[in-house]
Amino acid sequence: MLARYLRGVSVFIFTVLFSSVLQAKPPNILLIYVDDLGYGDLSSYGHPVIRTPNIDNLANEGLRLTSFYAPSALCSPSRAGLLTGRHPYRTGIKSWIPHDSGIYLRSAEVTLAETLKAVNYQTAHIGKWHLNSDLGSKEEPQPTDQGFDYFYGHNAFQIPTNKNPVNIYRNGEALPEQKGYTADLYADEAIQWLNDRDPKKPFFLYLGMAEPHVTIENPDEYNAMYAQYTNGPIVPIRSETDGPAKDTLKPRGPGEYYANITYMDAQLGRVLDWLKDSNLAEETVVVFASDNGPVTSDWLRWFEVNAYGDTGGFRGRKHFLYEGGIRVPAIIRYPVLVEPGSTSDVPIVATDLFVTLTAIGGGDVPTDRSIDGVDISPVLAGGKLPERSILWALASVSDIEFALRKGSWKLLSDKRQTPVALFNLEEDPLEFFNLLEQNPGVVEILSQEMDMTLADILTDRFRPNKEMKFRFSQ
Repeated sequence: MLARYLRGVSVFIFTVLFSSVLQAKPPNILLIYVDDLGYGDLSSYGHPVIRTPNIDNLANEGLRLTSFYAPSALCSPSRAGLLTGRHPYRTGIKSWIPHDSGIYLRSAEVTLAETLKAVNYQTAHIGKWHLNSDLGSKEEPQPTDQGFDYFYGHNAFQIPTNKNPVNIYRNGEALPEQKGYTADLYADEAIQWLNDRDPKKPFFLYLGMAEPHVTIENPDEYNAMYAQYTNGPIVPIRSETDGPAKDTLKPRGPGEYYANITYMDAQLGRVLDWLKDSNLAEETVVVFASDNGPVTSDWLRWFEVNAYGDTGGFRGRKHFLYEGGIRVPAIIRYPVLVEPGSTSDVPIVATDLFVTLTAIGGGDVPTDRSIDGVDISPVLAGGKLPERSILWALASVSDIEFALRKGSWKLLSDKRQTPVALFNLEEDPLEFFNLLEQNPGVVEILSQEMDMTLADILTDRFRPNKEMKFRFSQ
C-alpha cells in the first residue's frame, strides 16, 4: 500500500513538473543522428582507445541511455521510424532504399518536422536523408516536402568518400563537388543556418552525420592520432559499385575508423559550442543517437574492410537483429528536466523520440493513425515506463527477420514468424544461451504478441501496397 502511494505521489510530482515545463517557452531541439556508430564506439560507453570528448561531455551534462534501440538494424527503416514514431514496417520501409528503386517515405506520413513546424518551429535537416531513392526527383517527396524548411545533405552514402563529396543537394538542387569532409561541411552548414534563422522562433535542427559509415577519409592530423593502430600507407577505399574480391584485401587495422569517430566528435563539438556561445544551451534539447549497429571487423562487403565498429560486446552487428545490430548509444541533454550525469536502463526506441519531442515542443501527435512510440518524459525525469513489447522487422542477410522484446525476454523469429531463439537479456545480455526449448510458455506469449503486432502493421491503412524488396548493400 505504501509503495503504491509513493508511486502515485511520484507520478503526480512529475505531472506537475512536466506541465510547468510545457507552459514555458518552447525549447529549441537539436537531434543528432549518426551513421553506423556502435554501442561501444564512444569512450563514455567504454571504448578504451577512441577519444570523443565532446560527446562524452554531453553525457556528463545529460542522460546516458544504456538500453536505447534503433527502430531497425539498417539505415532507411531506422530513419523512417525516428521521424514518424511509427514502426518502419508500417511505412513500407523494411530495408535500406536503393537508388532509383522508387521507394520513399510517403507524403501521407507525418514527420517530426511537420508536427513542430505546425507550432511555429523553424525546421532544417542537414546531413544524411536516405528516405527516398532520388534526391532532387520531382516524383518522390523531398525533405522540404515533409516539414523541413531547409535541407543540405546526401542520400544513401557519400560519393566517392566523405572527402570532397559529389552527391550533395541543397533544397532539391544538386551541387557541384563540395570541398572538405562531410563532418565539417555539415557542421559549417548547421552553424550557418543557426546564424541565419529567425531568433524569435524556436528551431528544430535534424543533423544527420555521415560518420562513421564507410567509405571514410580523415584529415591527416586525425589519422596521426591513431597511427599505432594502422598498418601500411593509407589509400582511401572508394564507393564504387564493384570492387576487388574480399579474400584479396588486406585490412589496415582500426586506426582510420577510430580517427573518423574522433573527427566527427570534433565537428559536433563546434555545433554544441555554438549553442553555449549563443547562450542557447539551457534552452535547447539535445538528442544524440546512432541509426543502427556498427560494421565490425567481421565485415561483409569489400568496402567495409577497414571498419572496426564496437558493439560493446553484444552479439551481432549492422544487418542483424541481435543486440549488436539494434542497441546503440544515445544521450539526451535537457537542462530543465534531466539530471546531469544520469543514466537509465529503461528500454527505449528511437520511435519514442517522435512522440516525446513533439510533446516537448507543444505539438500534437497524430490521432488518425497508429503511433508505436511513447512519451519517455518520465524517464528523462528519472522515472520508469510501463512494461511494453517492442518489435523489429528486417529484411535480413540471415534467416532471422523478426524480434520482439518484452521485459527481460527477447524472441527471434524467421521470415515465416517461426521462433528460432529466446534470450533472457537481464541474465544473458550477450545472447549466448538460447532458452527456446526450456520456456515454451514464454515463447507462446511472445509469439502471440508478435503475430498480433505484425497483423496490425500489415493492415495499417497508411501502409503502402508496394512492398520493399531487400537488396544487400548499404
